Amino acid sequence: MTSQVEIRQATAEDAAMIADMSRRTFYDSFAHQNTPEDIAFYMDQQFTRESLIAEVGAPGNTFLVAWLDEQPVGYVRLLEHEPPPGVGEGSAIEIVRLYAEKSVIGKGIGRALMQSSIDLARGKGLQWIWLGVWEHNHRAIAFYTKWGFEKFGDHPFILGTDKQTDWWMKRKL
Repeated sequence: MTSQVEIRQATAEDAAMIADMSRRTFYDSFAHQNTPEDIAFYMDQQFTRESLIAEVGAPGNTFLVAWLDEQPVGYVRLLEHEPPPGVGEGSAIEIVRLYAEKSVIGKGIGRALMQSSIDLARGKGLQWIWLGVWEHNHRAIAFYTKWGFEKFGDHPFILGTDKQTDWWMKRKL
């Protein structure tokens, strides 16, 4: 029997677990493509455990957690705020982060989180869902494209001392 991915909305009690997973999955995703100094600086200055804990329950934030065999294996952070120019007319929500633990990549965690994000946005009556993705994260870009997201712009993302470029991608709901 195959395990079923379950998606639950996070509560304040999940904040520390989400913060730890956020740091671990970000590091696992990007440490091999960046210098140790830039990753360490970013994690210590911009991506602290304390700041991540504070996001859970903060106004405009919704966190969904993926569970597999009663273990948390991924999450998505959604944020309702003013989108950048080019998203389109109407209300929107941003996928700020969507990550799965390295051990479960390819097991449908991202798919379940994306579908739940789209369902949540539609349930709120929003017209658009959008996100930023590093231009060199080809696997993520392919995943988002498969879900109907299209590039509409880009913006700088500073990781440590490295100025990188994130693509903005959007999808009509």
